[in-house]
Amino acid sequence: MLQVVFRILGPLDVQADGSPVPVAGARQRTILSMLLLSANRVVSVDALADAVWHGNPPNTFVNQVAICVSGLRKTFKTAVGVDDLIVTMHPGYMLFVGEHRIDAVEFEEVTAQAREAARGGNTPEAVELLDEALAMWRGPALEGIAGERVEAEAARLTEMRLDVYEEFTALRLDLGMHRELVGELSSFIRENGLREQARGHLMLAQYRSGRRAEALETFREGRRLLIDELGIEPGPALKELHDAVLADSPRLTLPAEAVAAAPIVAANPAQLPSDVASFTGRDEELSFLDRLLDGRGETGALPVGSITGIGGVGKTALAVHWAHQVAARFPDGQLFADLRGYDEHDEPTTPSAVLDRFLRALGVPAERIPVELVERTALFRSVLDSRRVLIVLDNARSFTQIRPLLPGSGRCCVLVTSRDPMQNLAGDYGFVHLSLNTLEQDEATELLARVVGDDRLAADPAGTARLSALCDRLPLALRIAAARLAAKPHWSVRTLVSRLEDQHRRLDELSQGERGVRAGFRLSYRDLNERAARMYRLLGLLNVPDFSAWVGAALLDISPYDAEDLIEELVDAQLLEVLSDAATGRVRYRFQDLLRLFAYECAKEQEGEPERHSALQRAHGGWLFLAQEAHRRIYGGDYTVIHGPGHRHELPEHLVAELLDEPMAWFEVERAAIVGVVDQASQADQSAVAWDLTMTSATLFQNRNYPEEWRLCGERALAAARRTGDDIGEAAMLHSLGTLEIVQWRYEEAAERLDHALRLFDQHGEQRGRALVLRNLALYQRYNGDLDASRASAHLALEGFRTAGDHYAEAHLLGMLAQIELERGEPQASLLLSTEAIARSREVGSARGEAQSTVRLAEALIREGDGARAEEACRRALDLVRGTGDRRGEAHALHGLGEAQWRQARLSEAVETLGEALEITRKLPDRFLEARAGLVLACVTAIGGDRVAAAGCLTEAGRLFDEVGAPVWSARVRRLDELLRGAGAVSTEILWELLES
Repeated sequence: MLQVVFRILGPLDVQADGSPVPVAGARQRTILSMLLLSANRVVSVDALADAVWHGNPPNTFVNQVAICVSGLRKTFKTAVGVDDLIVTMHPGYMLFVGEHRIDAVEFEEVTAQAREAARGGNTPEAVELLDEALAMWRGPALEGIAGERVEAEAARLTEMRLDVYEEFTALRLDLGMHRELVGELSSFIRENGLREQARGHLMLAQYRSGRRAEALETFREGRRLLIDELGIEPGPALKELHDAVLADSPRLTLPAEAVAAAPIVAANPAQLPSDVASFTGRDEELSFLDRLLDGRGETGALPVGSITGIGGVGKTALAVHWAHQVAARFPDGQLFADLRGYDEHDEPTTPSAVLDRFLRALGVPAERIPVELVERTALFRSVLDSRRVLIVLDNARSFTQIRPLLPGSGRCCVLVTSRDPMQNLAGDYGFVHLSLNTLEQDEATELLARVVGDDRLAADPAGTARLSALCDRLPLALRIAAARLAAKPHWSVRTLVSRLEDQHRRLDELSQGERGVRAGFRLSYRDLNERAARMYRLLGLLNVPDFSAWVGAALLDISPYDAEDLIEELVDAQLLEVLSDAATGRVRYRFQDLLRLFAYECAKEQEGEPERHSALQRAHGGWLFLAQEAHRRIYGGDYTVIHGPGHRHELPEHLVAELLDEPMAWFEVERAAIVGVVDQASQADQSAVAWDLTMTSATLFQNRNYPEEWRLCGERALAAARRTGDDIGEAAMLHSLGTLEIVQWRYEEAAERLDHALRLFDQHGEQRGRALVLRNLALYQRYNGDLDASRASAHLALEGFRTAGDHYAEAHLLGMLAQIELERGEPQASLLLSTEAIARSREVGSARGEAQSTVRLAEALIREGDGARAEEACRRALDLVRGTGDRRGEAHALHGLGEAQWRQARLSEAVETLGEALEITRKLPDRFLEARAGLVLACVTAIGGDRVAAAGCLTEAGRLFDEVGAPVWSARVRRLDELLRGAGAVSTEILWELLES
């Protein structure tokens, strides 16, 4: 039979030989708590019902209590194999403990043994026993269990714990342990200020430590609190102690016999905290820390390791876990100190105080410990000179704080955890630094599973992955989330995920209690200087996944160099992460989601609405300014777009030149940020910024084939324009989305959007916008097979662009007209228009426009039968587009080159070239171009005699033409299919005639 351990000195916890026994449901937990509080005694059904239903039980309470007890019996039967743990005895039930254990009972038993030892004069043993008893407490007794009776008994246990703690401190004072008690009792008094005995102990510890003024102030604080809270003066004992301190009474000093009898702590201290039961992963990090043990010897440099990272990332857990793994390598002991470098309430622990504790632990009698820090450090190093001791310094604030705690012997080893890098350690020591990041996904899942302890996570892997992501895979957040699931067995994983999905609630959900996520972040934020703190707050306002340093400059309206310095301070404080682009060498930064939410909270609390608005306006204006500049550099001018009145935040010329050295690459890097800015501006009804940035960024969306981002931005900006009555913005986004509909072959939707946009532009006399819409209508009409209407619309658009002075769009329209004339069977007209389009593209410096028109020129030459000149033109177009990332332009040029090679009867080369064009179009994807390339490939393979392969290409081309709604081309496929199915010979001339019909 397994032994069951019931723990009620903290949240209710049941374990069977170390394995958790889940107790489901609040009612069962309340009933079990009542039975445990009266173990081996009968608890009536009425008392149980009163506890469960808070004095108002239903009529069926007898049956319901019986059901709960039955559930508990079943739980223990399954987990432990016993069915007589809870027995029925009139008028209720009794929990029969037997060989099992209850921590509250053990607490009272160990306390009694300690008191017996103290009465017998064995103070050291009494101290050891009371320390063991108090260590059983894990928090408030039966935390989370409601009910008047349970709460009353829990309060009794808590009061007993406080009494025992005061006995514990009194005995330690008798042993001369006053110095280490000062900080401990100070914390206790902050939480329990009305307990006069503990306050008296603190006063005595302060006095014996040479801190007489602090002892008197402790009395004055207590007196004020008693008067304010209870309206009474301190009791006689406290008053007498106060008078004795004032008089420097000899009776307050430690008797000489007590000093002589003071125990010497074992020379081999073992101070490491308990290892974390649910420690998960970190294999690479543990191996990295093992480097501290490489080459450690008699005369080598002291090995010092440093673990840094944001609060909650698991620095302490990793340090303690590693220390336990290697403890056997340090036979002379392990020392541990929490230096409280980032404590919310206490000042950092002084090196002198830590040395006092360490020296005592190493066996140095209290009276031999010097007062001066320099002397204590020298003694500490002397004691450690011939020993192998591992020292873990947790939560260090600075190098100054830890320097006196570093041994002089390379036989020892030191591991430091801190939120800030300890750069001074490099050089003089065998230094190893580990910057700790969040867990990997599999490690996060394992951590959640270990804490939750049931099959809910395995049953919902997608929900578990989302839960991990919402916790940023931060160990502290993951443990809190897992603990919530463990405490709520009726919750599914999705229940908690849905609560965390709400960004306004997420930090609240993960910050219950004093050591939650928000509290950890606050400590790092608190230590920032005001300028860095403001940078952090304002960055939190942004809805972007990552950003460059210029964004911080815009937010604060400061120089880029000053902004970069402030952002680097945030990186050093672990509040931002660095993203380095190896290809460009440029640095970007990003938040973890939880840190961004905390920054946003700080901004809402500390920045007024006008300040937040101005900061965002500058940042959004920076993106708008840079996008416009990038567009100009790509097209040789501010062509093919219209702009709105949105604020543009200009950046220094040298910075713009650096950022936009490769303008399309800048667009690519900023793609996700642009989508975020458009979304944020749209939600704030800043429609002018939203639609202008969307329209300008179509340079990226269309050229690099990002239709999802294009549609998202367009729809959001369109909605904002309509809400704000921005007709020009509405028309601009209808035009942009109409373009996207054409690209995605949704011609009816395109026509509807473009017609509406044209009406709005006409109403406001916006000529360039009108020309842009007419250009797209011409494109739509061409794809739809209405070449005459397409030609007419294109000429109207050309006239509009010439009036507006948009030379790039003029060159594009000339190229489009060349294509239309070619498809109308007018190759000579197409040649003239293509030549004019090439010249105009060169004038505006548009390599992309020149390449497009050069391909059209090649197509006209092919129709004229001049394959050699067509090949030359296509190769020139390829030279223009290759290396620019314009894969669509490359596919068009290859398609034309394949036709030119076919025209010259170089069939094998044509097949290879057209195959390459097909591969590119499938990756873009461009279904229309893919279908055209496939149709030509079918013709070439048919000429080569492989009608089976030709039929396969033809079938796929026909399907694609039908998909994109190109009826003229679908008809050509059907005629070629009929031709291939016939028995007659297929000649190049027949196929060319078919393609040109």
